Amino acid sequence: MQIRTDLAMESRELAGGLSGISTYTLQHGAIEETRVCIETEEAARALDKARGTYITLARPGLAQCLAGERLEMSRAIAEALRGLLPPNGDLLAVGLGNRHMTADALGSRVLEDLLVTRHLKDLPDESLHGRLRGVCAVAPGVLGVTGLETAEAVKGIVEHVHPAAVIAIDALAARESSRICTAIQITDTGIRPGSGVGNHRAGLTKETLGVPVIAIGVPMVVYASVIARDALGMLLQDIGMDEAAHAQAVDTLIGKLARQGMGELVVTPREVDELVGRVGRIIADGLNLAFQPHLSEEEIQLLSHDGP
Repeated sequence: MQIRTDLAMESRELAGGLSGISTYTLQHGAIEETRVCIETEEAARALDKARGTYITLARPGLAQCLAGERLEMSRAIAEALRGLLPPNGDLLAVGLGNRHMTADALGSRVLEDLLVTRHLKDLPDESLHGRLRGVCAVAPGVLGVTGLETAEAVKGIVEHVHPAAVIAIDALAARESSRICTAIQITDTGIRPGSGVGNHRAGLTKETLGVPVIAIGVPMVVYASVIARDALGMLLQDIGMDEAAHAQAVDTLIGKLARQGMGELVVTPREVDELVGRVGRIIADGLNLAFQPHLSEEEIQLLSHDGP
């Protein structure tokens, strides 16, 4: 059974020993940072991921953390982004997904707390003069709602505003249910909208848009077939059978279940609306810190939020 995941760190774990990939992990307090660098085309094909750098920031119970702990994650996001962003020029943030489906609404939710400044740079406010980086944002919706390919809509905006880079935010699918809303992946490879649920659209990449594309994603779903496979594996262990030795039988059974109705069913927590709201704000705060290095954290909070 092919196991789908949008997280490069999970793909790396599943692939085992491969050349052309470098991985290292750092611990920043409660936050674990894992960097996976896919260096060759052979490794990219093996992992079904584009060549580039994938940074995953993970913290158990992220959405339930206290305000100060959430701010630490926002700072970690900002630090990771600063190493990928071009130093000058306007930035375009793109909130991907379907805002009418909570598990797919992360992109539009992040934009609600994003400090948008492209129209403010020329204001005669002395306190902000020369300190704001131009940021604009758009949530283009999904093909089934708009009739437009996301890549088409974003390319038109890019050609008009000429940003130095595009930052795309989207919901992802994970291999492990424990990573839902606890891991944030940042990559310089761009993104394919809908990839988290196997609905591949035209990609948002440097090749398609003509500018660097940084993608930020959070796992919001896992495949039901993966959960079923794990549960069956635990059952085999409980009755004394070796799951590895019966891997083919497990895959065959799960395949039959999928064909009989499970299909591409995905699972998300019942409190996903609350999780999306909290994680969305963490990401927005991280983006604001990265985009506006000449503003203090207090100034960013005042400009982008009504309160803590």
